[in-house]
Amino acid sequence: MSDNDGKKTLGLRGGARTGNVKQSFSHGRTKNVVVETKRKRVVVPKPGAQKAGTGAGAAGAGLSGGDPRKRPAGISEAEMERRLKAVQAARARESEDAEARAREERERAEERQRRREEVEAKEREEREREERARQKAEEEERARREAAEAAKRAAAPAAGAPEGPAAEPAAPRGGRPAPAAPPRKERERDDRPNTRSKARDDGRRSGKLTLNQALSGGEGGRQRSLAAMKRKQERARQKAMGGQQEREKVVRDVRLPEAIMVSELANRMAERVADVVKALMQNGMMVTQTQTIDADTAELIIEEFGHKVVRVSDSDVEQVIEQDEDRPEDLQPRPPVITVMGHVDHGKTSLLDAIRNARVVAGEAGGITQHIGAYQVKAESGDMLTFLDTPGHAAFTSMRARGAQVTDIVVLVVAADDAVMPQTVEAINHAKAAGVPMIVAINKIDVPAANPDKVRTGLLQHEVVVEKMSGEVQDVEVSAVKGTGLADLLEAIALQAELLDLKANPDRPASGAVIEAQLDVGRGPVATVLVQNGTLKQGDIFVVGEQWGKVRALINDKGDRVKSAGPSVPVEVLGLNGTPEAGDVLNVVETEAQAREIAEYRANAAKEKRAAAGAATTLEQLMAKAREDENVTEMPIVVKADVQGSAEAIAQAMEKIGNEEVRVRVLHSGVGAITESDIGLAEASGAPVFGFNVRANATARNTANQKGVEIRYYSVIYDLVDDVKQAASGLLSAEIREKFIGYATIKEVFKVTGVGKVAGCLVTEGIARRSAGVRLLRDNVVIHEGTLKTLKRFKDEVSEVQSGQECGMAFENYEDIREGDVIEIFEREEVERTLA
Repeated sequence: MSDNDGKKTLGLRGGARTGNVKQSFSHGRTKNVVVETKRKRVVVPKPGAQKAGTGAGAAGAGLSGGDPRKRPAGISEAEMERRLKAVQAARARESEDAEARAREERERAEERQRRREEVEAKEREEREREERARQKAEEEERARREAAEAAKRAAAPAAGAPEGPAAEPAAPRGGRPAPAAPPRKERERDDRPNTRSKARDDGRRSGKLTLNQALSGGEGGRQRSLAAMKRKQERARQKAMGGQQEREKVVRDVRLPEAIMVSELANRMAERVADVVKALMQNGMMVTQTQTIDADTAELIIEEFGHKVVRVSDSDVEQVIEQDEDRPEDLQPRPPVITVMGHVDHGKTSLLDAIRNARVVAGEAGGITQHIGAYQVKAESGDMLTFLDTPGHAAFTSMRARGAQVTDIVVLVVAADDAVMPQTVEAINHAKAAGVPMIVAINKIDVPAANPDKVRTGLLQHEVVVEKMSGEVQDVEVSAVKGTGLADLLEAIALQAELLDLKANPDRPASGAVIEAQLDVGRGPVATVLVQNGTLKQGDIFVVGEQWGKVRALINDKGDRVKSAGPSVPVEVLGLNGTPEAGDVLNVVETEAQAREIAEYRANAAKEKRAAAGAATTLEQLMAKAREDENVTEMPIVVKADVQGSAEAIAQAMEKIGNEEVRVRVLHSGVGAITESDIGLAEASGAPVFGFNVRANATARNTANQKGVEIRYYSVIYDLVDDVKQAASGLLSAEIREKFIGYATIKEVFKVTGVGKVAGCLVTEGIARRSAGVRLLRDNVVIHEGTLKTLKRFKDEVSEVQSGQECGMAFENYEDIREGDVIEIFEREEVERTLA
């Protein structure tokens, strides 16, 4: 109840007082609320409580328990004491921190003062040292002038007055000129402390690096290293001792070709490349070290550097590989090199297999030798024999020619059941052209149809007369399958080698011929080399054709690594910078520079030769070739093979495919795996890629799939040639033949909305088909030829109408039709043509 009612409420004495409070709300609304008011509790302190400390300050006195009226209500005396102690401890810590900051600030000020004094002292010393140096220079200059004046007075005639210097400045009484006062700005600049010069003069930083120094920049930023200080001290010491002694200039004879690279010129002069480039720039030529300069410019630079010029022509670079004749006492016997030749499938590799007692044929695709193999065989007499196995297929004619060039003896293999064949005749011609003695091996004498005498008689037609026919050519009947006559064959070879008296000098730089070359994945370019003279050792630097390299490894015919290879030894050579051509000559040189220079000269010469061959045509020849190319359809292809000889043989076979309408053009033939660049070339030309015993890498396969380039793999050359012939035959224009299948006569012409004119026809002969071609004849004259737009029987669209039936026809894009016209219906068929 409220107090306004005049009634008292029941409750404890000293309880809460009640009252009314009027609350106001929005929109003029109000409300009366009953509230209670509680009295504050007054805590009386106990007698004997501690008085407030005198040093606690005004705030501490207010918190003490001495005056109960000033103490907050509800706080005990112990709590007041704890709070007082906390306040006192905080004030003590603040005073200690203030003292520490003041002490640190004093130390910093003292350190700055000390550094300022050091800088000023150093600057004073530097100024005094400069002043002393200047005074000394002035004294020397004055003494020099006095000496010059005395000399002039002594030389002048006695009657004349001596000429003195004009208006000398007055000197002080002591005889020493007063130093000129520096300008005002310089004095002010000298008086300022220079921390950068201090850091520069002090050299290295001394003492430990504190955090304050690191954050504030320390003693002036970046400092010089200890090595730089030592170099500076060494230069100062040498300067004090009279200067650095210059090394004596070495004058060199520099061989200068017609053009030379800047880096190679610097190498030959033993000068820094930067100095040579700088000298060229000073002469007005802005070049880099990889650019080539002419001989006249190089001569000026050589003379500027103080060297002597030895002018040579480009062809002189090959003089280093010219070999002198060997002395007879240096020659030693060497194994003979025997080449096995003959027609395909006459048993050449099988015969060599029987001699080596190893299975070689099993490793060849289709039992056909795809490239030249070189093997060494030890005869029963202990003599070593080197055999070269050449392919007999017609596509490998050039490989057989290279085989005959490096051989000493030719073994001509002829099958007893097959007689003399065209490739046998080619082998005979190669042997005769090379002037190599021949031994005829009549193979397959174990076959029931064998007739050795027929072979001997057939050889007579090609001027090969065997011993049994009273000639000089040895002939041996052998059987590669049963091993018959192999000992007689080896004996005949040994006899022929003894007559040839083959010798070579193993103690000289090696030279040899490349039998085969290939690009091996993982090993790089690999060349099968038959060493002909000297000894090829690991680490030798050589040049072979347009390539050069350093022998990284030598591998013999058994697959073992060897350190060296003597005359008549076939080895695989690793370490070339590129794949050479089969038949190239390998020569060992002294330095890499010589090898590189010879290879570059040969490459440039070959490039110029090819360019000259392409340019050596008259205008009439170019016009005739352009007219010829207009009528010829080309099939471009890209060929990659495992070895160089196979790539050449495939390219030669491709040239023979075609006629006056179609021909095959080899865009690129190379050695090694099919790469992404090959796919790019094939895509740009729309050509397929043929791989012979090689595969495409993962990147090339993905690229080929994305760009739609076809890749075909082959391991037998027959299949590749046949497929290319078949593909080239598809480019021949097919022969078109017409076949008449029916006639129809127009009886009436109708006009149909949306279709146009429609002819009502009667099929008078044969059959009418919608897919066939049609001609419109009027008075037996062809006035239109085209196709049908529609063919209807009653209201239905039909594909064909038989003879004697009526139909409706409408022509495609033609409506000039009349009653009585005749429609001729025919079909065209294409007859495919093939290349012979």
